[in-house]
Amino acid sequence: MLGCQDGGRRVRSWLTLISGLLECVCFAGAVFGWATLVFVLKTEGYFSSVCVNTTINGTATEDCRQQDEQFSLVFTIASFMNNFLTLPNGFLFDRFGTTVARLLGISVYTAGMLLIAFSTPATSILLFPALSFISVGGILFLMTNIQVANLFGAHRSTIITLYNGAFDSSSAVFLIVKLLFEDGVSMRASFLFLASCSVFHLLRTFVLMPRTHIPYPLPENYSYGVSCGVTQDYTIAKTDEKNIQTSKSEEEMPVKETSAQGQNTDTTERSFKSCLFSWSFLWHLLWLSVMQLRHYLFIGTLNPMLNHLAAGDPVLVGRYTNAFAFTQLCGILCAPWNGLIMDRHKGKQREPGESEREADLKAAILSLALTALQCVLFSVCAATPVLPLQYLTFILQVLNRSFLYGGNAAFISVAFPSAHFGKLYGTVMALSAVFSVLQYPCFALIKGPLAGDPLYVNIGLTALSLLAFTSPLYVYLQCRRQAAHRAAS
Repeated sequence: MLGCQDGGRRVRSWLTLISGLLECVCFAGAVFGWATLVFVLKTEGYFSSVCVNTTINGTATEDCRQQDEQFSLVFTIASFMNNFLTLPNGFLFDRFGTTVARLLGISVYTAGMLLIAFSTPATSILLFPALSFISVGGILFLMTNIQVANLFGAHRSTIITLYNGAFDSSSAVFLIVKLLFEDGVSMRASFLFLASCSVFHLLRTFVLMPRTHIPYPLPENYSYGVSCGVTQDYTIAKTDEKNIQTSKSEEEMPVKETSAQGQNTDTTERSFKSCLFSWSFLWHLLWLSVMQLRHYLFIGTLNPMLNHLAAGDPVLVGRYTNAFAFTQLCGILCAPWNGLIMDRHKGKQREPGESEREADLKAAILSLALTALQCVLFSVCAATPVLPLQYLTFILQVLNRSFLYGGNAAFISVAFPSAHFGKLYGTVMALSAVFSVLQYPCFALIKGPLAGDPLYVNIGLTALSLLAFTSPLYVYLQCRRQAAHRAAS
């Protein structure tokens, strides 16, 4: 029976991991394929009522700048909701556990898909709540799947970044919708199919996911779900309840941490408030916010930017739109490299007195700095008004975005107590969402005073991206201070 349980745990862990990757890569981040879906929506005539006839140099033409603004506003609101509502979702996840959070995510995600399925050009306004629902449901899928990495302790950061890479790759879902649309499959049929996949999400929730949380470090003989024909829900509840009580008691009193060299070091479990107002968290918030703004503006303005560079040629625009969507599939291939960078110290002997958390922070420095460098390079390419160069821009964008979100989740998991992961992850995403709202005034500036030329806005955002280097610099100095303190003591 014991062998059955051990074998069942291993199989279930791998099934949970693989099915979670499938869920993230096929559904969770579909909202970021918006640039591809816009191509379909324009063909269908969504928001076409705001287009006006005008004459330029004696030639009658149709001015659809307001249509582009409406599509940009839909994405701006959805991306804001994606991040901002991660804060209450994080508290919900920490307080009520996996099942409640996933059921909420499934409900809103399915509602969003159905709203698009039954929308028409006459009811284009439905795109606003629909895309926001898809966005919020998708981030709940990701948040509840990240904890699966706790089952694979030695590769925890790698798996966290792998999930975030799968989340990025799912933006190619709307590419499939576009290709099917071009082959004669209606947009309604595609979105009805996506809505029906909620059956898969429900099966994962009740069969392959815990009711509460997967703790870290993982308790001995930890079990959840269904094992060898026996439901383990009672075991889950008791294990997690004990883990939560232990975490709460540790917040109030010092605990002993044993290093790899056998030395005991006194540490105090930090409160949520102390984590929230730490310089480490604030600089990390800046790191995420400036790079996320750059990505959101790029995705939200991709279609009008390509129209500008291709001089309105629909064939060229369609070709580059497909190229962008195909590169998004590579997110799941790019993200694990960031996790490997952060996990590279695992199994190596640490310095005398160095805790595992300090080793994790040292490993995170390279990840944070490399992500910031990628963003600057991506921004420089996006700011260069050369159409063929955008192929390189697409590659750098998906690489940087994979590193950005995977590195964000991995850094929070190693820099702060796991008891506060949901709250801190939600807080950093919510606050960065407020900053990302700047994308809409930037878009209005491009379409208005700059007459469709994004060059100056892109230059400004490239300069702003340099601020992302402050976070790795601070973590580097923090690690040096800790090393000096260990040497002195």
